[in-house]
Amino acid sequence: MNSHLRWLIIVLMIAAFCVWVSLPETTGIHIDSDNDGVTEFDFNVQQSLGLDLVGGLRVLLQAELPPGSFSAEDLRQAANNVAKRVNALGVTEPTVQVQGADRILVELPGITDPEQAIATIRQTALLEFVNFSGLGGRAAEFEGRRLLTTQQVIIRDQRGGAESGAGIDAPLVNPLNGQPFATVLTGAGLQAASAQLTETGAWIINFELTPDASAIFGPYTEANIGQPLAIVLDSVLLSAPTVQARLDTGGIIQGSFTQEEAQQLALQLRSGALPIPLRVESAETVGASLGQESVNLSIRAGIIGVIIVLLFMAIYYRVPGIAADLALVMFILLNYTVFKLIPVTLTLPAITGFLISIGTAVDGNILIFERIKEELRGGKPLEEALVAGFDRAWQSIRDSNFSTIIICGVLYFFGQTPGASIVSGFAVTLAIGLIINLFTAVVVTRTFLNLFVDVLRQPLKERAWMLGV
Repeated sequence: MNSHLRWLIIVLMIAAFCVWVSLPETTGIHIDSDNDGVTEFDFNVQQSLGLDLVGGLRVLLQAELPPGSFSAEDLRQAANNVAKRVNALGVTEPTVQVQGADRILVELPGITDPEQAIATIRQTALLEFVNFSGLGGRAAEFEGRRLLTTQQVIIRDQRGGAESGAGIDAPLVNPLNGQPFATVLTGAGLQAASAQLTETGAWIINFELTPDASAIFGPYTEANIGQPLAIVLDSVLLSAPTVQARLDTGGIIQGSFTQEEAQQLALQLRSGALPIPLRVESAETVGASLGQESVNLSIRAGIIGVIIVLLFMAIYYRVPGIAADLALVMFILLNYTVFKLIPVTLTLPAITGFLISIGTAVDGNILIFERIKEELRGGKPLEEALVAGFDRAWQSIRDSNFSTIIICGVLYFFGQTPGASIVSGFAVTLAIGLIINLFTAVVVTRTFLNLFVDVLRQPLKERAWMLGV
């Protein structure tokens, strides 16, 4: 078996896999070998569409503090933390953008539970470990009640005396001295947090501390073994477990959590507390009717463009053009397969990047074929002309594609800032197309062209016009 035939088998196998992935009903492979509900093998295939195509949720968040009581950096930090929470929710290619001096715009494509999403992104999630030493058995009396802590006093003073929660019962102070409860450590000292299910069926949150926080938490817990330590979230006491031993690296947060509450709290703690309390100024569900029209127009334009390109290649380059057409179909299948496997969120800019990459794929084949024609006109035999054409065109294709991939990397980097994520979608699909083109233009086109040469060797030698010469 010669190398061309081996490559043909590989290409056909890849094509068959791509066709399977591209089918609308394909969702992947999920195997439960023990029939116990636990998936042993999970291979997901999904298509992800952006807000402009599939609809979703658009939320405008308003800072609750008066103007001048927070800085522009505070607002940007709040936007960054909101972006972390949105990303951890599994929302693909969200948009989080600072608007004006006191607003944050959040767009969530394909969101299924708007209420949970809003609650997750706006809650401040101020976690505090509070000194309850001396309260003994009385600590349990405060569970579920609002407490005033020294950290909350600091935050209130920084906000110019503004205090959220007006109309709610005043927070409790330490009954031993009438002063706010002393905050030992805040959630800023957390390095990681995850929700876990215990053997008793209760949901807890495991947390790990940063080295700086460990230097505070370790000595404190060692000095207060046998004393209660309060775990307070947004001024409400979750629980007050008794310190059993010195804790340097972390511990657990207990409470009457449901699975959803535990996972949501862990997410909020991982992404950090919001430096500014936010309220929902407006929230609207964006319909997909306009997006579907845009998709239809984009698909129609893409199909028309591809058909024109296929016809041009076949008419102008003849047999090599037909090989290039097959490679171009393979290129499209490979791109769509990668989009579903990653998955890549398809927005209108992302689709534009993909359509541009089709043009680069055609350009690579044109470079190869023109090189082959030059070699044939120079008197080289067909086989040598094919080898020389691909080898000499490869450097040009490689250099041009890599230079554009570098630009895509720059666009993607700047697209990570809040409000610019739409740029990253364009960069990702274009870069994927350029990388795949390095394979299809050289390997796939060469495989099909060599196959045609093997079958039509004599006619091609006698009729140079069949090679576009």
